[in-house]
Amino acid sequence: MSAWNMSGAKYDKLVKLVEETDLNAMVLDVKNDSGQVTYPSNVPLVNEIQADGKEIVPDMAEKVKQLKAKGIYTIGRVVIFKDPFLASKKTSYAMQKKGGGIWRDGKGVSWVDPYDDQVWNYNIAIAKEAAALGFDEIQFDYVRFPDNAKKVDEQVQYRNPEGSNKSEAIVDFLTRARDQLPNVVLSADVFGLTTSSKDDMGIGQKWEAIAPVVDVICPMIYPSHYSKGMYNITNPDLKPYDVVAKALSDAAEASKKTAASHKTARIRPWLQDFTAKWVKPHQTYGNKQVQEQIQAGLDQGIDEFLLWNPSGQYSFK
Repeated sequence: MSAWNMSGAKYDKLVKLVEETDLNAMVLDVKNDSGQVTYPSNVPLVNEIQADGKEIVPDMAEKVKQLKAKGIYTIGRVVIFKDPFLASKKTSYAMQKKGGGIWRDGKGVSWVDPYDDQVWNYNIAIAKEAAALGFDEIQFDYVRFPDNAKKVDEQVQYRNPEGSNKSEAIVDFLTRARDQLPNVVLSADVFGLTTSSKDDMGIGQKWEAIAPVVDVICPMIYPSHYSKGMYNITNPDLKPYDVVAKALSDAAEASKKTAASHKTARIRPWLQDFTAKWVKPHQTYGNKQVQEQIQAGLDQGIDEFLLWNPSGQYSFK
């Protein structure tokens, strides 16, 4: 649930959905992908740059308390390295172009440098505060480098004096978060393809490296986001069961290898509850398509899932 949906009729409707179905958890924006901290914060750097200036949810602790009283498991989402607000207010933290100046992605959005441990500390401070607000779990999103990696690497001058690779940087951040939040359930969102990829895809997300340092790993398995022919499926958007089954089969296999030597995270996939009108051909996603994805997980022995719809209109029944 985006912060903008955490008040008024939309909020009540979504709480009612969870109360009236077998859904039992809600993901709430603590820090969103524009870099806004959604509640009044006491973190010094948040105050300095006024990242919480809009205070979209002035009563976050009360909201969390109310949800927990209803038996709803609360997950606080903290967006990490896609942070145009911090990048604009503290330009030294931003990803920099090799010729000088702030680098921006194809949509004109600036990111902060994932190698910069001051950025790590800022986000960990927010995560600590969110945990103190009462959230049952803290979920890190955009815990990665920007995609289109080859082009990005040609353009960006990373601050990486240690010469670490991208995967090491992401794992080092997560390890520091784990060390500083020892009693907090931590989860990490990862690209759907991490379940099947043998490398970090240029974004620093490697399944076997991330799974041992968090409690829950959440691959974003949206069938519409897979290219034609992936997994030998001609049009993935039209085959939600097949896509999710194959992705989670690969995930379970990757985790099995990790589990031989490390404690490994539970798998809780993000599933598609939106219609990707830009995909040709596509289908309208409703409860039928959602249930097919859930069943694909169950058939792989995975009985947790998260649902995403950007507008907050869920079809689950």
